[in-house]
Amino acid sequence: MRMDRRIFLSGFAAALAVPQRASAATVTDATGRTIAAPDHVMRVYPAGPPAAVTLYTLAPDLLMGWIEPPGPEAREFLLPEIAARPKLPRITGRGDAANLDPVVALKPDLIIDIGNVEGSFAALAAGVEQKTGIPYALLDGHLDRVGATYRALGTVVGRSADAEKLAHAAETTIATVTQRSAAVPSEGRPRVYYARDKSGLQTGLGKSMISESIEFIGARNVAAELHGSHGVVTVDDVRSWNPEIIIASDAEFAAKVRTDPDWAGIAAVKSARIHLSPKLPFGWVDFPPAVNRLVGLWWLGKLFYPDRFPEDIKAMTRDFYTMFYHVTPTAAQIERLLGSSG
Repeated sequence: MRMDRRIFLSGFAAALAVPQRASAATVTDATGRTIAAPDHVMRVYPAGPPAAVTLYTLAPDLLMGWIEPPGPEAREFLLPEIAARPKLPRITGRGDAANLDPVVALKPDLIIDIGNVEGSFAALAAGVEQKTGIPYALLDGHLDRVGATYRALGTVVGRSADAEKLAHAAETTIATVTQRSAAVPSEGRPRVYYARDKSGLQTGLGKSMISESIEFIGARNVAAELHGSHGVVTVDDVRSWNPEIIIASDAEFAAKVRTDPDWAGIAAVKSARIHLSPKLPFGWVDFPPAVNRLVGLWWLGKLFYPDRFPEDIKAMTRDFYTMFYHVTPTAAQIERLLGSSG
């Protein structure tokens, strides 16, 4: 199954046009709660980084600001006015202790959160909505739910047509990656370690959204025996796992690990299969675990199964950034994005 690059461009003109306001409908979020947004949503508060990224891709004009504002390097790949919007107080991760007064003072029409939807996350969404009176939609951030999440988000903010284009592009990527990776025999699935920080010892654990891209594409996450979101391991742990490929998120670690005697005996180091994940404006594997990972699946596919992913990653990058980030990178910018990936 070949990926038709035209799907990335099918909605380009619409994505750049000034959107028409539409009445938002009632939507059921991923927890089963009914969310009734105002008829004309103008200001949307992202509860966390994944929500900010996803909302930016669909309706950048509605994004009130960023939980983690993009830095100068990242802003090069985003709409300047939107990238410069202010830092917002974080809601997620604070439970009953969350200070909601600053959120209420900003007068959002709607709060959106995207990520895990069970347990404390669902309780937080319900609690914040009850305390503030602001509609709070919690949507599923897992890769296989991206299409449904776009459609729900499009409905609640009144941008269903644009959401359908992004949902279709996302689902085509997911279907293609799923089909190709499913055909790989077990012996062809590499053992992969995800080095998430400067030390190289923070990693994504089994079944977490942080390591989801690696596991989704059929590679064997060597830290899968450990469960949770992310954790710190030891060099001895990595040696015992002996990964064939290391995906690094930090450039300093990716450079130094090649000559670090503590890592020298590991298969990935001996074969120089250490790859630095692109992460501008957002990470291709993580940082945050949101729709930015879709282009990363193509990159990982080419690393893990080059015979099964013959697409031109430079062209795929250009098309993805055009459709999802509303900025078309130059050839030189794409070279910089990919040049240090190893």
